[in-house]
Amino acid sequence: MSGVARRTVVSAAGAAGLAAALAACGGGGTEDKGTGTGTGTEEQPGATLARTGDIPVGGGKVIAGQGLVITQPKAGEFHAFSSKCTHAGCAVSGVKDGVIVCPCHQSQFDVSDGSVKGGPATAPLPPTPIQVVGDEISLG
Repeated sequence: MSGVARRTVVSAAGAAGLAAALAACGGGGTEDKGTGTGTGTEEQPGATLARTGDIPVGGGKVIAGQGLVITQPKAGEFHAFSSKCTHAGCAVSGVKDGVIVCPCHQSQFDVSDGSVKGGPATAPLPPTPIQVVGDEISLG
């Protein structure tokens, strides 16, 4: 086989392999049309995230699969915020003594409005709409 013909065959084989790899990664129209996230861990809007009894007054609970932290600053008052710290993007680890705590750099956020109580974060946690019906808390 001549040098030109060999290069042509090798190039064609490489291009075919690349096309096969891209087709395998692309999904080709068979993707999940459910939530649009494809991970299977996120709740549907309206699905119960927690029960009111799970959220202590003056505290909260991180809902890791949702990327949320739900708080109850006063009895019967519930709020939800992104659990992604606005400083470096770490997930907050919990709620203690009225603040949401990030374990990476110790940023702290207020349970009532997500505002920064202690840095290095400078921006508040973004709120997430929720609804409370009976004793069930769901995305709102």
